[in-house]
Amino acid sequence: MDIPALQTTLRAFAAARDWQPFHIPKNLSTALMVEAAELAELFQWLTPEQSQTACEDPAMRERVADEVADVLLYLVQLADHCAIDVDTAVRAKLVKNAAKYPPLPARG
Repeated sequence: MDIPALQTTLRAFAAARDWQPFHIPKNLSTALMVEAAELAELFQWLTPEQSQTACEDPAMRERVADEVADVLLYLVQLADHCAIDVDTAVRAKLVKNAAKYPPLPARG
């Protein structure tokens, strides 16, 4: 996925609708949380086993895909507004996580 191209597309989409005054970090982060909650809601009352097979149902898979897309779109817009290079941020975070959570010693 070309994140910078997606950010350009999202900027144009917002501009065509005069949404720029509302697309500020506070609002984008709040919208991101709302969309993440809508994603969680789809699995809220499922058992662990049901949640593992839920996306085998085409209708549920589409609902999950829509919410995943909404979360990603708001996250990409938030990164754009905060001048965060997503690729660089992800690579840096993976390095931090590797140091913070080293592999477990072999068992058995």
